[in-house]
Amino acid sequence: MSHEQALAAFENYQIRRIYDNASGMWYFSVIDIVGVLTDSVNPRDYWFKMKIRVKSEDGLELSTICRQLKMKAPDGKDSHLL
Repeated sequence: MSHEQALAAFENYQIRRIYDNASGMWYFSVIDIVGVLTDSVNPRDYWFKMKIRVKSEDGLELSTICRQLKMKAPDGKDSHLL
């Protein structure tokens, strides 16, 4: 895995991330972070339901704040993840 796309370790979890040379910023997978913070069996489903709940309660769309980036899935396949 290159410097531009590397795993960050947090305790026993691996969080996918991508480095953007143009902005000098790291972008992290929200799905991986949700998995760490909630210890959810299915963090992708947890994130999906949380976006719906926040939109219905606050009228705020989390997907407009968190942009999708193309990252390697944990199984090594390409996928679009947050």
